[in-house]
Amino acid sequence: MSEVKLAAESRTEFGKGAARRIRRDNKVPVVLYGHGTEPVHLTLPGHELLLALRTPNVLISLDIDGKTNELAIPKAVQRDPLKGFLEHVDLLLVKRGEKVQVEIPVHTEGELAPGGNLLEHVLDALPVETEATHIPEAVTVSIEGLEAGASVLAKDITLPSGTTLAVEEDAVVLQVLAAQAEETEGESAEGEEAAEA
Repeated sequence: MSEVKLAAESRTEFGKGAARRIRRDNKVPVVLYGHGTEPVHLTLPGHELLLALRTPNVLISLDIDGKTNELAIPKAVQRDPLKGFLEHVDLLLVKRGEKVQVEIPVHTEGELAPGGNLLEHVLDALPVETEATHIPEAVTVSIEGLEAGASVLAKDITLPSGTTLAVEEDAVVLQVLAAQAEETEGESAEGEEAAEA
């Protein structure tokens, strides 16, 4: 898991006007909380934070005003719905060795059994508990040869060492659905005749 270092500045201005001024300077308003401490209001460089957030569950090392260093993971990210820029980010304070609950992406490899079946991701991300500085980037599941009706449960997924499920073992993560049969011309013609009668 990668650790990204960012320089953070304490924030003393609050409200919409202050947030707009921060964003105009290509920075992002951030709140850092956790461990029963008072929330700390910060600003982070917008572009660097955007790049860091491309990695799911990225570990961010914050250098706050050049005085203190803290570790955090993203907890909530607000983006502009049209332009996609970061409006606000909540960061959760973590410590080395501490266990955290996060969701990690589920990737698939292989091909389903022939027949035009469809793969449904019931869970796009798998809830797990893991050490804050060793959060897996993703888990990969083989779907090779799975047929319609097959499903992959949470307990079937091999997790990295030190990582445990934070969801029921029998939770369905992936399932294979049978392809929808298209109606033939004969069936549709019969249906039209019945409708006209």
